[in-house]
Amino acid sequence: MAVQDTLGRPLRDLRISVTDRCNFRCVYCMPKEVFGPSFQFLEREELLTYEEIVRLARVFVAQGIEKVRITGGEPLVRRDLPLLIEQLATLDGLQDLTLTTNGALLPAQAGPLHDAGLKRVTISLDSLDDAVFRAMNDVNVGVDVVLAGIDSAREAGLWPIKVNAVVKRGLNDHTIVELARYFHGTDVIVRFIEYMDVGTTNGWVLDHVVPAAEIVERIHQVLPLEPIQANYRGEVAQRYRYQDGGGEIGVITSITQPFCGDCTRARLSPEGELYTCLFGTNGFDLRALLRSGAKDDELGDAIARLWGIREDRYSDLRTEATTDLNRVEMSHIGG
Repeated sequence: MAVQDTLGRPLRDLRISVTDRCNFRCVYCMPKEVFGPSFQFLEREELLTYEEIVRLARVFVAQGIEKVRITGGEPLVRRDLPLLIEQLATLDGLQDLTLTTNGALLPAQAGPLHDAGLKRVTISLDSLDDAVFRAMNDVNVGVDVVLAGIDSAREAGLWPIKVNAVVKRGLNDHTIVELARYFHGTDVIVRFIEYMDVGTTNGWVLDHVVPAAEIVERIHQVLPLEPIQANYRGEVAQRYRYQDGGGEIGVITSITQPFCGDCTRARLSPEGELYTCLFGTNGFDLRALLRSGAKDDELGDAIARLWGIREDRYSDLRTEATTDLNRVEMSHIGG
C-alpha cells in the first residue's frame, strides 16, 4: 500500500532526473544568460550511478511507486541511457516507464531505448514556427529536428507520443492553433502548459501567462473541443477531445487552476536529492544514505517518513512572497 502524505495524497509517481545538463537553452527553463559557458554543472562523481538509481527506484516501488519518468536536463545527453532503462524495466511492480526529452537526439536512440524496455515518450515542441522555435530553444535548432525525433519514436514503437508546449504570451501564443491543427488526427496528444514560475532564473511574471481557458477557447474556435474525464487520479493535464474524432489535447494549469490536491509525484535529482514538489526549495540527500551503507529498509523508511510529513501546496498558495523563494530549477529536477 502506498504511503500517504498529510493531505492523504499517495506516493505513486517518481520522476528521476539523470543529468542537469541540456543541449538546449530554452528561455523558460534554462536561459543562456544564466546557464552559459561558465556555469558549473555537476561533476560525474556527484551523479548517482545507474546502479544507485535502480536501487533507489526499487525501494520507491516498494513504497507504492507505479510509474517512473526519466527526465533531466535532457536525459539523452547521459551516456548509455538504454542500460539504465533495461534495468528499470525489469523492476517488479513498476507499471509504466517513460521519458521526457526535447527530441533532438531521439533519431539515434529511439530504437535502443524501445528495445531496452522504454514504453513511451513525451517530446517538447513549443511551436511549429521555425523562427519562434529557434528563439525559444536559443541554440538555433529547427523544428525539423524535433519532428524527426517524433517520427523516430513512432517508428521505434514508443507510443503513444505526447508533445509538450510551454505557452508564453508574446512569444509563441500566436502559434497555438497551428500546433493543434498539425497533430489533429494523428494520435499524438499535444499538451499546452501554462508558463510557470519554476526556479528563479526564467524571469517569470504573471502577465506572460496565457490561461489554459484561453488556450482551449482559441483552439475550440477552429477545431471544436469537449472536455473528457481524467485517466486516473493525479493526472497532470485536463483533457479535451476534438468533437470530430480527431484525437485529444491537454492543458496543464499550474497557475490558473492548481492541482496540488491530487499531486502524487516525487522527484529525484541527478545527485540523489529527493524533492516532494516541483517548486521545492530544499531536497533530502538520499545519496548520502546510499553511500554510507544504508540498507534498503532504511532507505524505504526515510522515503516514507519524508512523504508522510509532506504538506506541499505551492501552486495553491502562490503569492508574491512565495514566488520570491529560492526554488530549485526545473532543469535540475525535471518538469
